Amino acid sequence: MKLIDYLKKANKQGWAIGQFNISNLETLKAIIQASKKLKSPVIIGTSEGESSFIGLNEVVALVRSFRKKGVSVFLNLDHGKTFDYIKEAVDAGYDSVHFDGSRLPFKENISTTKKVLAYCRKRGVQVEGEVGRIEGSSTVLKKAPESLMTDPKEAEIFVKETKVNSLAISIGSFHGIRSSGVNPEINLVRLKEINNKIKNTPLVLHGGSGIPRANIKKAVKLGISKININTELRLAYTLNLEKVLMGGKEIVPYKYMPKVIKEVQKIVEEKIILFESKNKSV
Repeated sequence: MKLIDYLKKANKQGWAIGQFNISNLETLKAIIQASKKLKSPVIIGTSEGESSFIGLNEVVALVRSFRKKGVSVFLNLDHGKTFDYIKEAVDAGYDSVHFDGSRLPFKENISTTKKVLAYCRKRGVQVEGEVGRIEGSSTVLKKAPESLMTDPKEAEIFVKETKVNSLAISIGSFHGIRSSGVNPEINLVRLKEINNKIKNTPLVLHGGSGIPRANIKKAVKLGISKININTELRLAYTLNLEKVLMGGKEIVPYKYMPKVIKEVQKIVEEKIILFESKNKSV
């Protein structure tokens, strides 16, 4: 079953598939273990920075190795900013790419997205577009920056013009998480307006870390079919690694890293259950 089939199924049935970003093997193992345990499809995300650190070809090989073992796992380039880097990811073997043209003028966003689509479709690669701007970075934030929310009419025009497979929208979330651990509620009214305009296009929520659980559940029922999680995984990894290293004299990574992986896996499992993608693998 292809990624687009899972997204369409999620969109129709009212659940969401999680994208979990990685920058190392340990986080990838945590996600895979959660996927296998709960029988949930998962998307592995890498930003340009993360994929440059691991290596495009290397992360493709890792993900494919787990797929051969029967895991429903897909690889997506997150926030690809240029056609050239997206082309590299596609040529390396990514299943999906997210072209982030949110900082471009609207017409230029459409034209560049079309260029990306033309290259990807010949190679069977899915494309996620973006309308509206999602602010912040995957770090701990003291407060939410102002969001440039998606205009429902622009979303409708963009989808009609480009025919993207899925659409990332801005409805109040941001990349990162408040120091309190809880971010502001997302704008469900705006989400409903967007979904009414483009009902058959799976919608993507970026900045999923820290959003109240009730908001997530409502958003999924209103058309969000993919939710991106990164900061919560980074926090779980870093804080538990610090705890393990400070708490003992063990210097062998393969002996202390399983404890860190276990804590990251817990976060992934919580999200899978929240998104209702448990037992959705085919």
